[in-house]
Amino acid sequence: MGEDRRLRAVVALAQGMAAAHTPRESWRAAARGACHALAGSFAALSAWERELGRLRVLVNVGDRAPDEEEFPEGEAYPVHQFPEITEFLHERWAGGRGPNAWVETAEGPAAGPAGYCHQRVAALRRRGRGCCVVAPIVLHGRAWGELYVARPAGAPVFDRADADFATVLASVVAAGIAQTERLEEARRLAFTDALTGLANRRAVDVRLDEAIEQHKDDATAVSLVVCDINGLKHVNDTCGHAVGDRLLERFGSVLSLCGAMLPGTLAARLGGDEFCLLAVGPAADEVVRVAAELCLRAAELELGEGVACGVASTGDPIGPVRSARRLFRLADAAQYRAKAERAAKPVVAGREGPDDPVVRLADAPSPTAGERRRFRGRHEPHRP
Repeated sequence: MGEDRRLRAVVALAQGMAAAHTPRESWRAAARGACHALAGSFAALSAWERELGRLRVLVNVGDRAPDEEEFPEGEAYPVHQFPEITEFLHERWAGGRGPNAWVETAEGPAAGPAGYCHQRVAALRRRGRGCCVVAPIVLHGRAWGELYVARPAGAPVFDRADADFATVLASVVAAGIAQTERLEEARRLAFTDALTGLANRRAVDVRLDEAIEQHKDDATAVSLVVCDINGLKHVNDTCGHAVGDRLLERFGSVLSLCGAMLPGTLAARLGGDEFCLLAVGPAADEVVRVAAELCLRAAELELGEGVACGVASTGDPIGPVRSARRLFRLADAAQYRAKAERAAKPVVAGREGPDDPVVRLADAPSPTAGERRRFRGRHEPHRP
């Protein structure tokens, strides 16, 4: 391959990874780009999971064997079967040399002094491949994993120039992975509450909008459990805000545990002492049962005075729900009533007959002077 073509291949690989929106898309772009650049028929990207002592395959692209999935869930190999990832690389680094790629063939090692790996050779033969080039991926100064590109039996064997080029490609892949990790971290922070580690209001808004659209399409049940910790101000005033933060964190853990009882449920802190569960799919009765369990567990916490809990579900007689804002207002109105009545159980919108006071309050044209506060709208500020 000429230098100009190789340069174009490197640029295409970098651009493909930069255009990826998720880690999976980034992995696929890396493997596909390297496979094309090295004129291979198959490529894989694997990560070294140090804590588990294994090399886990993230993606397989190209001409896959029957036992190779594009994004395998369980394809992983103990690193003692591939000792070069832990031993050979570090020996080279200790000697001041870089983590260069090497070539293996179905007949044994080639194009460089890399450690002969019987498992790789056996895999080549088993899958009808003639040779492979393996390039270590180094991220933040540590071995992160490897890039693997193969050619079929009968195709030209990779040579030293191919191995050197694979080393360059691996460095481009490493830069792309680092960028993806930074973007993922930024996304995580944007949708995560810093104190509790739960989802934040932004995450709830996004998920609830999607859920309401799904509900309008196929009547999928959508439920909100909104709760307010009782007694947080007293804890802050008498014990200090550090203790109050511990109460928020502890309740966040309880909320997460209860949310896990409903598959696919999002547990979130809306702000201040307000939290919620967003359940998409489970029946309203199941959501109410979990909300009741949440109230019981919150009442048993060492700090605070339990929670005021309101539930609104499209599975109950609350009228049409065509917007996220209406479901929030209904759950908020139910929570307001639970707070006012110091209820030990959740108050559920729509379960008190045709003139349900919670539904009436939520659908009132404007808040009355006697209300505790304005109901949350999509863009209304939270209480501090």
